[in-house]
Amino acid sequence: MPIPAHAIGDVLLSVEGVSLAFGGVKALSGVSFDVREHEVRAIIGPNGAGKSSMLNVLNGVYHPQQGKIRFRGQEFRDMDSHEAAALGIARTFQNIALFKGMTVLDNVMTGRNLKMRCNFLEQALWLGRAKNEELAHRRAVEEIIDFLEIQHIRKTPVGRLPYGLQKRVELARALAAEPVLLLLDEPMAGMNLEEKQDMCRFVLDVNDHYGTTLVLIEHDMGVVMDISDRVVVLDYGRKIADGTPDEVRNEQKVIDAYLGVAHA
Repeated sequence: MPIPAHAIGDVLLSVEGVSLAFGGVKALSGVSFDVREHEVRAIIGPNGAGKSSMLNVLNGVYHPQQGKIRFRGQEFRDMDSHEAAALGIARTFQNIALFKGMTVLDNVMTGRNLKMRCNFLEQALWLGRAKNEELAHRRAVEEIIDFLEIQHIRKTPVGRLPYGLQKRVELARALAAEPVLLLLDEPMAGMNLEEKQDMCRFVLDVNDHYGTTLVLIEHDMGVVMDISDRVVVLDYGRKIADGTPDEVRNEQKVIDAYLGVAHA
């Protein structure tokens, strides 16, 4: 059920001194920050700052060599992606990861996999319990499709859609898992101005309507400053700033990092 408008709550996720290296290359060095319930939390930084590496740590793709991740008060050291999804952490990707030959409806339905309880035989024979379960999942998916205003393309193969709509379908599939925490990896990348405006609206609507906590990576600073509650800034794998958009935009270290001054 949708949650009414709400205030930002307690800490949902905390990152404590996380370090990640690939051979001799340090992707993250002692990074700490937290994410609070119902907020929109942005992770920004120049190319190579470690943003995507951090997102991969948060949903179990990478395991840091040092540091702790706490989600809902529980510490996780070697969480994998499947466990993260089961705990309520969903993810969209910088490069669209949809099934191009399948329809929008079928793609979004795949987001319900972890919520399906019937076994393969029941599903194959479409017995009573399996039939009722699928109908319930389809109702949930249709609500999301309506919410994101993609009803008109629900039967269209995803591969035929323009880029901006494919991004919206990927958001719908992530929402179908009913996540507590949704990680968005450059949700506006490659979009024109109108598509960005639409996606910004939907991101804020998801946060408000469903009460979903959002962590996003985004290069468009205008977007970040407009929709984020708090921003953490990375540069060469280290945290250099953390605060509200206004606090971060006036931080000299952030200005230097984006202008390249800090590494001259």
